[in-house]
Amino acid sequence: MQFVRTILWVLLLVGILAFSFGNWDKQIDVRIWPGIVWDTRVPALVVVSFLFGLVPMWLYHRGVHWRQSRRISALETATTKMTSPKTEARPAAPVRPENSERNRPPEPSNPVEPEPTPKS
Repeated sequence: MQFVRTILWVLLLVGILAFSFGNWDKQIDVRIWPGIVWDTRVPALVVVSFLFGLVPMWLYHRGVHWRQSRRISALETATTKMTSPKTEARPAAPVRPENSERNRPPEPSNPVEPEPTPKS
């Protein structure tokens, strides 16, 4: 694909050069504003006009390409995070000291005395 693109740019350059050599002797007046006239040659006018049309569209194309590549990479990242196995460590159980007041079972409010066992 790069080869075809290079051929097209070379053909465009050859066409502009052929046009420039054929029309270099012709000079025209371009009125920019009333009172401002630009004396230029035809090939310069053609090249400047071509660039005025090409550069904004090229910048727009590069911006769209950049935005789409960012979207695609964000979606790929999200997809890999969704499909990767969960390897998150589980939180450790809190350590409870044995002689802590909170860990002791509550004592009954009315302790019952055990009955003595009869001796035989």
